[in-house]
Amino acid sequence: MNLRRHQPFTLLQASQNNPGLAKLMALQEESRDRLKVIEPLIPAALRSHVQCGPIEDGVWCLLLSNNTTAAKLRQLLPDFATRLKAKNLEVKAIRLKVNREK
Repeated sequence: MNLRRHQPFTLLQASQNNPGLAKLMALQEESRDRLKVIEPLIPAALRSHVQCGPIEDGVWCLLLSNNTTAAKLRQLLPDFATRLKAKNLEVKAIRLKVNREK
């Protein structure tokens, strides 16, 4: 019986061999970069309730853990857009999505 052993590889190595996965990883990195730029504008008490989400067709999504965070961040959207534009990371829109699974 011939058992083939597969060598383990990292996600980075896998993405280099798969254009679709590479694109997804690049979009995730862009999303993280945007969150880092706006993070100082988010009140410290709310930062742990905010995660970066997908970027689709120029619309960036922020994933939030509750409605209170969504209400406050909705007020800050113009400031987020201004900061992103200043850093050449602007998007068409920022969408807020409350994660109801928790």
